[in-house]
Amino acid sequence: MKRALDLVGAGLGLIVLAPLLAVVWLAVRLTSPGPAIFKQERLGRDRKPFTMYKFRSMTTGNSDAAHREYVSKMLTGDEGIEQVGGLYKLAGDPRVTGIGAWLRKTSIDELPQLVNIVLGQMSLVGPRPVLAWEAELFQPEAMARFDTRPGLTGLWQVSGRNLLTMPQALALDVEYVRRQSLWLDITIIARTLPAQLRRGAA
Repeated sequence: MKRALDLVGAGLGLIVLAPLLAVVWLAVRLTSPGPAIFKQERLGRDRKPFTMYKFRSMTTGNSDAAHREYVSKMLTGDEGIEQVGGLYKLAGDPRVTGIGAWLRKTSIDELPQLVNIVLGQMSLVGPRPVLAWEAELFQPEAMARFDTRPGLTGLWQVSGRNLLTMPQALALDVEYVRRQSLWLDITIIARTLPAQLRRGAA
């Protein structure tokens, strides 16, 4: 049933949102050099690598050293790091393009992951797909999050999002895996759009 929900939801999403996806693709291509789609290897179910798709929100050819340092400190609970950009996002990141900032704020940059869902690499609902180096920093109790496919949205995204710490978000990922059901997925999907609208208007 979960896979059926994924296929129907992602398939309809790609059809209904096709005009928006085309406009965003064109806007990204016209406003900064580089491809419109950003591809990156993430870890899926059972830590199996897959190529995740996003609309490119950054300029190309930049170092990710500052971002790695920020996320590493957040994951290890460094009390000296201030969370101002939200989970996994560096505030005032100079690599982010003008249109990229809006795409990130509205999460429209994530919509190409509907293709990942159709391919069976992701689900509509599940833990956030993470980078391999991020997973190396997780505590053992967080590894249960890899028992299911990563999701386009998830429990922590509708439970405080940027107000949460990274350890709290990981704990919610594990809670989702423990509680997952078709009804929970439907509830999270229903809560995602209002959460995004509030965030986009902020």
